[in-house]
Amino acid sequence: MVEWLKKYGEPLLPYITDTTEFLMSAKDEGKNIMFEAQLGALRDIDFGIYPYTTSSQTLAAYAPIGAGIPGVKLDKVIGIMKAYSTCVGEGPFTAELFGEEAVMLREAGAEYGAATGRPRRVGGFDIPASVYGVKLQGADVLALTKLDVLSYLDRIPVCVAYEIDGVRCEKFPVGDRLLRAKPVYEYLEGFKTNISHCRRPEELPKPALNYIKFLEEAVGCPIEYVSVGPGREDYIRMR
Repeated sequence: MVEWLKKYGEPLLPYITDTTEFLMSAKDEGKNIMFEAQLGALRDIDFGIYPYTTSSQTLAAYAPIGAGIPGVKLDKVIGIMKAYSTCVGEGPFTAELFGEEAVMLREAGAEYGAATGRPRRVGGFDIPASVYGVKLQGADVLALTKLDVLSYLDRIPVCVAYEIDGVRCEKFPVGDRLLRAKPVYEYLEGFKTNISHCRRPEELPKPALNYIKFLEEAVGCPIEYVSVGPGREDYIRMR
């Protein structure tokens, strides 16, 4: 074990440093610092769907803390959302689709675990959960990803609310109420065309623009970027 650690660990030694000193120096020099996160608000250990959470904080506000510069304030938070919902593992997933509808969406979006190949659970865009996520993350703007995946649909499913104990609920519930939540779906007109070549908002078909506007208004946060493909340049800046 020691020999293995020496072989694979020693090459990392030049990159191990006092991150507080390193990043504070960058800040003092006027450099930009970008934090990149993984997992979403609902996997946060404090504000997520316990016990189906990760072991740490997934919220933007914790990024400077984890990086070693807790006194530094964020000046812009970009929230990242897929144009539909996905979930890995167990736990409540109110907007989940089933049957052929789920199979087609999963195949269109290649929604399989990168490491395990395990099929992801999929559903329509979840507005109550997304509003909750935007608030927790303090998102200034949003990046909407994988819009191109929905191009096969005649109509696009959107979970606009939950029904809990027979009552419509538009706010994300806490506690065991979430376990009893059922999705309330609305369907928007599909755009039924390949949009992967689009690079400007005006190049998108009207139904696609309507879908973006509908989500933007529903979650209460401007959508600044829309990805239309897997490539680095496959996106549209909306503003």
